[in-house]
Amino acid sequence: LPRLVREFVAQNNTSQIKHVIQILSQEFALSQHPHSRKGGLIGLAACSIALGKDSGLYLKELIEPVLTCFNDADSRLRYYACEALYNIVKVARGSVLPHFNVLFDGLSKLAADPDPNVKSGSELLDRLLKDIVTESNQFDLVGFIPLLRERIYSNNQYARQFIISWILVLESVPDINLLDYLPEILDGLFQILGDNSKEIRKMCEVALGEFLKEIKKNPSSVKFAEMANILVIHCQASDDLIQLTAMCWMREFIQLAGRVMLPYSSGILTAVLPCLSYDDRKKNIKEVANVCNQSLMKLVIPEDDDVDEAKQSMTLPAEPASEESLSKPEAVSGGESLFAWPSVCCNSLFLVPVSFLCSSERIPVTLNLDGIVQVLDCHLHDTSIGMMTRIAVLKWLYHLYIKTPRKMFRHTDSLFPILLRTLSDESDEVILKDLEVLAEIASSPAGQTEGHGPSDGPDARSSQVELHVPVKASQLSSSGTKGLECSPSTPTMNSYFYKFMINLLKRFSSERKLLEMRGAFIIRQLCLLLNAENIFHSMADILLREEDLKFASTMVHTLNTILLTSSELFQLRNQLKDLKTQESRNLFCCLYRSWCHNPVTTVSLCFLTQNYKHAYDLIQKFGDLEVTVDFLTEVDKLVQLIECPIFTYLRLQLLDVKNNPYLIKALYGLLMLLPQSSAFQLLSHRLQCVPNPELMQTADGAKPSAGSKRSAASNIDYTELLQHFEKVQNKHLEARHQRAGRGEQLERRVVL
Repeated sequence: LPRLVREFVAQNNTSQIKHVIQILSQEFALSQHPHSRKGGLIGLAACSIALGKDSGLYLKELIEPVLTCFNDADSRLRYYACEALYNIVKVARGSVLPHFNVLFDGLSKLAADPDPNVKSGSELLDRLLKDIVTESNQFDLVGFIPLLRERIYSNNQYARQFIISWILVLESVPDINLLDYLPEILDGLFQILGDNSKEIRKMCEVALGEFLKEIKKNPSSVKFAEMANILVIHCQASDDLIQLTAMCWMREFIQLAGRVMLPYSSGILTAVLPCLSYDDRKKNIKEVANVCNQSLMKLVIPEDDDVDEAKQSMTLPAEPASEESLSKPEAVSGGESLFAWPSVCCNSLFLVPVSFLCSSERIPVTLNLDGIVQVLDCHLHDTSIGMMTRIAVLKWLYHLYIKTPRKMFRHTDSLFPILLRTLSDESDEVILKDLEVLAEIASSPAGQTEGHGPSDGPDARSSQVELHVPVKASQLSSSGTKGLECSPSTPTMNSYFYKFMINLLKRFSSERKLLEMRGAFIIRQLCLLLNAENIFHSMADILLREEDLKFASTMVHTLNTILLTSSELFQLRNQLKDLKTQESRNLFCCLYRSWCHNPVTTVSLCFLTQNYKHAYDLIQKFGDLEVTVDFLTEVDKLVQLIECPIFTYLRLQLLDVKNNPYLIKALYGLLMLLPQSSAFQLLSHRLQCVPNPELMQTADGAKPSAGSKRSAASNIDYTELLQHFEKVQNKHLEARHQRAGRGEQLERRVVL
């Protein structure tokens, strides 16, 4: 046969050559008889050897019958087919590349062959073909990728090993740029990474590592956006190796691609946030996820808040920006929608990019705030998530309110209820972050609406002393400014501040355990984050109209304890102690009216503000009140407070007996109210130290104290305040009688 073929080649008789190949194919290789098929395969291989370099002209006719025999049921015949194809390819070398896809398809099937001889033969052929591809510069990668993409999803271990080996070979060839087609096969590679075989997992890990090295070297040619969602999916894999590898890729993508990754922020956060609460068993994943989270957060910039303005400037003629246009609010007013629960979905992975103008050039902006907020809101509603995830969510919300305040305030009404609920969290760290977000909402100039202050909302009426709400264009333009330059009487705040105070008190009222366990902690932190004067002013104004008198009394007691003992309120205490300004006197009057819900706290407020005569007048009224154990306990606590450093100035004023007679009378009044207890002994010993006024006289004679001068000039109507105190206490007395009556009725029902 070889001699015959050589003669035809010498004669250039192509028709006879094709005739010989056809007979070998049709009558032998494709015969029904197995021995004939074996003979046909040997004949085709011999024919190819005889053709030599001219075999490339007849490769289709030579290869097709051999590949058909790859599917033969006889393992020996499959081995002969493998051997025949090896000889054909060895002779043709680079000429077989146009037929590479069919050869690869056939080899991928033989790689999973159960017969070891066939598998061994296929491996020899595989190595030969890899050598040919490596040597050649004519490999058709574009035509091969669809086949590779299809075969990469095979579940057979040997087929997977075969696929990975080819990917490693193609990646190593300098002239073949497989990186351009990585989006086509990346998902399949991550699927293979989860194989049960350690060897295959290791090979796949090496392949992915090589691709990542190439990406770091040539980031400008990488199609980051096309692979982002693939990584998002595998970052949520249950397999630790897949998740860690995908997370490492995501970290590099965010750092290399930058804002290109922003359209996929919601998907990335869906994958990354739960990982932040992993324990030490998944420490590596947690650390990488944390880097991803931090890097993604840095991509959000203040210019993202100006997208709408930039788009408008492209469609509308440019006009000079006036102060009125800058201060025009974009946030939706709260009203009843403040308590509406959002319907959220955490699966929004594909976001539509928009664009904006930054400096002099137009660059793409791909931040879709709606998708990000939906994911964050979804995680806050999920009670099963870990503490670190909740903290990260709140950090994101705070960051977004700082960087994109105007856009974020469109979502405030839907976020507000869950942020209030989060105040009941078990973790102090979560509550601190939650308070930071709420404080930013309440103080950001971007949240200013036309209807602001106490009159905004169904539960809020106009207060006697309106809160100061400055709104300036300069404040709107700088989202990071919190009005630090403002005096305590004119802090920066917006319409959400008063709503926040109303809803916070509602939460304390409905969840008394929260008030008892965390109430003081929450209010103290708010005094650090916001303006303490406004917090106390607004809460006092709200409590003045509180229908639940028992809660009002408890809340006033809590606020009073914070006011007298917290280091955060040092400045406010000094402001009230002197009452030098009209603002401080207005604040005192506002606090006093609400403090009347609790008689003892009212006296302590008078002691703090050095209104000793009024304190004495109040104590005189105590004889008309119902003296209970709780009442005496509060008097006991007040005596303990008088001995604290806060009231040092009060104790020193006892030296000036002549100018502070009502202070001494008030203290004696408290002493007369107390039973023979430790507090009685404590106050009695203190009053015994009051000096004889005759011994304390000086040559200059008695001079009125600063407190007396201040009280005389304060223009406060103490008679009206005393009447208000009596009115409030009468309400409390009626409420106690009603509760007692209901209790008696309940006892009768139980007896009956």
